[in-house]
Amino acid sequence: MRAAVLGANDGILSTASIAIGVAAASNTREPIILAAIAGLVAGALSMAAGEYVSVSSQTDVENADIEREKKELAEMPETELQRLTEIYEKRGLKKETAIIVAKELTEKDALSAHVRDELGINEISQAKPVQASFASGASFTAGGIMPLLVTLFLPLKSIEYSLYGFAIFFLIILGALAAKAGGSSIPKAIIRITFWGTVAMGLTALVGYLFNVTVG
Repeated sequence: MRAAVLGANDGILSTASIAIGVAAASNTREPIILAAIAGLVAGALSMAAGEYVSVSSQTDVENADIEREKKELAEMPETELQRLTEIYEKRGLKKETAIIVAKELTEKDALSAHVRDELGINEISQAKPVQASFASGASFTAGGIMPLLVTLFLPLKSIEYSLYGFAIFFLIILGALAAKAGGSSIPKAIIRITFWGTVAMGLTALVGYLFNVTVG
């Protein structure tokens, strides 16, 4: 979810910003389209690679923690049993009950119990590099296609304003959906994403105007 939302947000904002910057310095459509496509492709690959590296690093840390837990269970099982008991006590079980639960779970599968309850790693939260990488790259592409379509079909004369308007519209929808899915404040998410989107696209447009280069 996190990778998909971030990817789509970056896809919209990055592609629109690049296109706006080039549009501010160009009198023809072709360079704007080329810039949007280049930004879309480069951004999607960069997001996918970055997410893969990031989540792979998280996986390496998790695997190292699991290996350390295996070693500790082999070398000091009584200490590990006591740790597990304390965890269950902190969660609200009486000491006697916590000891029984810890012993029974240890007898069944000691490593799984410690990985889940001591390290906080389970199948749902466990890092999945390929899945995160694909989600990030695909969502960036989905987001980036939207401003690309604007560069292809809307009038060239007001293309900067069209890109800004549609990008903000897309960002608002994305922000609202993400906020609703996460149970957070929708107005707050919309204000935040509108403000920073405006800043990013405004500064990129300013760069194009300052250089005052005619492309094409």
